[in-house]
Amino acid sequence: MADKSNSSQDSPPHDSSNPTISKQADFRYQEMVARKNNFNGYRFCPWCAEELLRREMDGHVRLVCSKSTCGFIFYHNPIPGAGVIIYTEKGMLLVKRAHPPRVGSWCLPAGYMEWAESPKEAAVRETKEETGLIVEIDSLFDVYSGDDDPRTNAVLTLYEAHIVGGKLEAGDDALEAEFFQLDNIPEDIAFVAHHQAIADLRSRVEAKTLTESKSTLG
Repeated sequence: MADKSNSSQDSPPHDSSNPTISKQADFRYQEMVARKNNFNGYRFCPWCAEELLRREMDGHVRLVCSKSTCGFIFYHNPIPGAGVIIYTEKGMLLVKRAHPPRVGSWCLPAGYMEWAESPKEAAVRETKEETGLIVEIDSLFDVYSGDDDPRTNAVLTLYEAHIVGGKLEAGDDALEAEFFQLDNIPEDIAFVAHHQAIADLRSRVEAKTLTESKSTLG
């Protein structure tokens, strides 16, 4: 079954008896997108509380403080995130999202970095929080950019990792945590970057299998 990124922007029908559906229905998707694309809604300087004005700088429109002696400039940068690729004989580990956006869609164990974390530390922490598994990082898998999260644009660093402990169990941020073979990935993948990472893993596994097959033959 082919995997596809979730491009739907519509909330499911509101059902107050189902907390998962209710969360998604209450998520103001279009409002979030509009705010994200409007400098995250910032209007006043965090340094001096004066109004922020739009100015052309370095080929970009930026928000700058209207107070000439302040000097604050808001750089509308993507947020860094990190996660893991865990691929074993059981398949690839995915988690089903428990919170908006895209409740019920599948994604890699990943999330945004905390202030004092390195990308590797964030990847290990997010995996433990979402799946109950303790992992060790093996190597860098790849780095992706994404603009389809209505809250913010992101830069996602993914690592190959292996399990060293814990018990597979969905955490507070996940409805389910499960391994899938690469030919049976769920169609409903939450984000384009995760969709691309799954496709990249599939390509690498196929290339490795082909190389090993040729080596065996000859």
